[in-house]
Amino acid sequence: INHDDDFRRGKRVIILCVGNLMTRPVGYVESCFPTKNGTPRQPSVCAASRARVRLDKSVFSNAEHSLAGLQHFSHVWILFVFHKNGPTTAKAKVKPPRLNGLKVGVFSTRSPHRPNPIGLSLARLEKIEGGALYLSGIDMIDGTPVLDIKPYIPEYDVPVKAVDGHTGATEDPEASDASPDGEHLRVSDCVDIGNFGNVHSCGSGEPVVTADETGVCLVDASKEPLAHETLEARENSRASAADLATPASEQQSAVASWVREAPVKNLAVRFTPHAEQELQQLANAADKGRSALRHFGSAEEARRAATAVLSADPRSAYRRRSCQDQLFYFHLDGLHLTCWFGDGFAEVLRTRLARPQATAAA
Repeated sequence: INHDDDFRRGKRVIILCVGNLMTRPVGYVESCFPTKNGTPRQPSVCAASRARVRLDKSVFSNAEHSLAGLQHFSHVWILFVFHKNGPTTAKAKVKPPRLNGLKVGVFSTRSPHRPNPIGLSLARLEKIEGGALYLSGIDMIDGTPVLDIKPYIPEYDVPVKAVDGHTGATEDPEASDASPDGEHLRVSDCVDIGNFGNVHSCGSGEPVVTADETGVCLVDASKEPLAHETLEARENSRASAADLATPASEQQSAVASWVREAPVKNLAVRFTPHAEQELQQLANAADKGRSALRHFGSAEEARRAATAVLSADPRSAYRRRSCQDQLFYFHLDGLHLTCWFGDGFAEVLRTRLARPQATAAA
């Protein structure tokens, strides 16, 4: 009998019982967002964003075995650490950027500055290769330590109407499972987690307006995309917005009005001809083996991602209020973008090759 092992196991049980947790990353994120500046605040902001999560082989020597079966899911929850918070102290009240200075309790927000700097992100699983997950629709910066990965399961993760004290089907199953013309529908891949109210960003990056406050779009079950399908293939088969609405009588979840009616509105985004030309030149350089684009396959993919980021106005409330005349810079993949903001719009002025960024990945 190995008494040392018994002691270590017993000590670990005691530590867990009193709430003192010792964690270690199961992997690290390789993201198209090298720095905090310009990184979306929610994954639904930029469906075109790309990342890889590479599992740490010190956790599982056979990392690919831990992912067996995950390929059957379209989305995954990523539990991670806000490792770039710095030495700041968490406060009970914070000022979310979308509220332009209004203070609310930290636990009613998605603020990264929390007593335990842990983040939760819902991402689309594009594919799995060996011990790596390829994701889209992400809000994590490069080098982010990942604590856990879980499959997204609508039947468990989406609030549904309670019937006779139980959580399950509504009184009229046909009313919730079928469209007006009788075509059966089921929960699919368009998930909003409370940032834009009833406007949800689907795989195509286009907003879809629904009446479902749970934040989940419904699509034809026969067109359910698989993890290995490309973004372009899903865009071609995307259901129309009119088919995605769900009855208001099925609404069950509630979201604070200051989230749904935030004063910060989406912006129109444009590129100057010079910035467009620079972006195309850098994308062509990537085609020749240079490292301008690592996560995006074309200039158009990078342009869609940059447009989504800027449309949501990534500036802090302070910068919106006090730095209106200053240029805004951010990194996207291997690109360095120079922008300015006007009344209701953002414009990309320059697109250059970014300097290599050091990451925290081990």
